[in-house]
Amino acid sequence: MDSAVKFSGIENRRWSLSKARERLRTNDERLEGSLSTPTTTPAASDWEIHSHQDSELVQGLGLTSATMLVMGSMIGSGIFIVSAEIAREVDSPALLIAAWVITGFMTIVAALSYGELAAMMPRAGGQYVYLREALGPLWGFLYGWTLFLVIQTGTAAAVAVGVGKFLGVFFPSISSTNWILHLWKVPPIPIGPMVLGNMDVGISTQNLVAILIIIFLSIVNIFGIKTGAFIQNVFTVAKVAALLGLVFLGVALGRNPQALAANFGAFWHNAGLSAQHAVQVGMGGPMAMVGTLTILAIAQVGSLFSADAWNNVTFTAGEVKNPSRNLPLSLALGTGVVIALYIAANFVYLAVLPLHGAGGGATIVERGIQHATEDRVGTAVMTQMFGPVGGLLMAAAIIISAFGCDNGLLLSGARVYYAMAKDGLFFRNVARLHPKYKTPAVSLMVQMVWTCVLCISGSYNQLLDYIIFAVLVFYILTIVGLFVLRRTHPDAARPYRAVGYPVLPAIYIVMALFIDVVLLRYKPQFTWPGLIVVLLGIPVYFAWSRSAGRNMGSASA
Repeated sequence: MDSAVKFSGIENRRWSLSKARERLRTNDERLEGSLSTPTTTPAASDWEIHSHQDSELVQGLGLTSATMLVMGSMIGSGIFIVSAEIAREVDSPALLIAAWVITGFMTIVAALSYGELAAMMPRAGGQYVYLREALGPLWGFLYGWTLFLVIQTGTAAAVAVGVGKFLGVFFPSISSTNWILHLWKVPPIPIGPMVLGNMDVGISTQNLVAILIIIFLSIVNIFGIKTGAFIQNVFTVAKVAALLGLVFLGVALGRNPQALAANFGAFWHNAGLSAQHAVQVGMGGPMAMVGTLTILAIAQVGSLFSADAWNNVTFTAGEVKNPSRNLPLSLALGTGVVIALYIAANFVYLAVLPLHGAGGGATIVERGIQHATEDRVGTAVMTQMFGPVGGLLMAAAIIISAFGCDNGLLLSGARVYYAMAKDGLFFRNVARLHPKYKTPAVSLMVQMVWTCVLCISGSYNQLLDYIIFAVLVFYILTIVGLFVLRRTHPDAARPYRAVGYPVLPAIYIVMALFIDVVLLRYKPQFTWPGLIVVLLGIPVYFAWSRSAGRNMGSASA
């Protein structure tokens, strides 16, 4: 009899557990089906929810794909171009390398710090989620707002137009001056230290190529995370191979005795801490003399931007397999490999071309790194080694690199707006997933439309110039969030702990703050517009929050 009672009790408990699971599944399905209804930002007591992956997404990214996403999002066309401007600013072979070493140190330290946050909170949205949980929903929204308005979409537009620009090397009819529909020439509008406007609005053959690429990649990424990851893996392998090829060919075949003597014979020229460097304050402002540390901070505008987007893998955290292991590892491996390649590429530049040159030089060597044609240092190096064929090879490498970079940007960015919409802080329909492929299809389409608008407007380059200051601010705030979460959630599961904590994250914060202060002082045209974009998000946040609250109230009624 006792056994029968026990058996009956066990069966009742099993039935109860089964019904409870069924109710939970039903609630999940209702939640997924009603994603058009925004939810309020989760409270701190909901930590358990936010420290687990999104159950409605497909976990399709392994360690290889996650690492490829890190590398592929970082490597665009910047590494082949920005060294010319850095060389003009620092005027020293040693400081050119130092600028990239500083970028590498900061990028890897930030990635190691983000690894802890990613392993703790493997949710779609990544950095948006970390800011929301550590500092509050306003900070998360401001990041997502700026990401959508400028950072992600502006970068994707610029990279896609870059594909069109270099396709023009093979097909001259693809050009920014070959207009299909020219709507307006916006005149330059000086505002304090900035110059706004001065851009052409319309559709040229060049930005038409960009628009078609954005549409194609956005649609392809609807068909499952694995489809997007496959494209990312193929193009990342190709672009890494191209960069490795540049490095190995430069070392084996490209060494130029004239460049070696000029650059490495006077490697430390103008590199002492007491050296003075000329810098123009603002647009058309007076010249000022600054120290070595200050000029290195100014030079970070180009190098940090070229190494950016490594954090994009965190946006897709809800779709990474075994995230507590694979997210920190992919961040460390991806940033480490790319930074090593970037520094090696700059040594190759110094081995092939002299740093100093003249803008009116008749040959590639006479123009040097500082005055490479249209700042295309990579193209100049390859042309110097192999003649016109080298220039074509570099153009092809940049097209492959930029195409893969755009895929990573579009794939990952859509996950942030999806996460915001789930919190009621973006258009409600953006939270809807494709019923079959479980991808944020609406988010991909909204992102696609705005990116195409930026291509047509011609404003993307200005926006990117203005936003590096804001990007650094959000990196600083996120790493501050690491310290906050160590204090507010000391017992939270941390499958991975940031290497060098608290010293290395604190050093990053100090260095990034120094760079931002220097940019505010000497390059206001790169700072105040980005800060204004961020601040404009504050009233938008409160308007969206009130709207979400009203919708919640009407839904409960």
